[in-house]
Amino acid sequence: MASLILPLLGGALIGLSASLLLLFNARIAGISGIAGGLFDSVSGERGWRLAFLGGLVGGGLLLRFFWPGTLGAPQVPGPWWLVVAGLLVGVGTRLGNGCTSGHGVCGIARGSRRSLAATFTFMATGILTVFIVRHVLGGGT
Repeated sequence: MASLILPLLGGALIGLSASLLLLFNARIAGISGIAGGLFDSVSGERGWRLAFLGGLVGGGLLLRFFWPGTLGAPQVPGPWWLVVAGLLVGVGTRLGNGCTSGHGVCGIARGSRRSLAATFTFMATGILTVFIVRHVLGGGT
């Protein structure tokens, strides 16, 4: 039963936080845009961005502390994979004019066709990548 309720609760909290950010700040909860905006010189923007990103990191740390098995063990073959993955994610968010959270959570909810196409592309690419890594290259579990 908990395996069904916890994901629903998590999804509801993501939707609530995105809705509250839109309601109170008139901003879309796209993480790449929020993080990228930290480097802009617009006054008054840095505080809420740091608070939002801090909440993401802090929430993950709290979850790890109180329910250690929830997140599982990190499975990274080496630090270079993190660098390559980070660069690919960065390039992808620039090409797609946003990240999975901005398009998938907020854009689809607003009825954006561009976000629907971007989310389809994210999902198809992820599925293809897992297939290649697991079944063609023989890695992973």
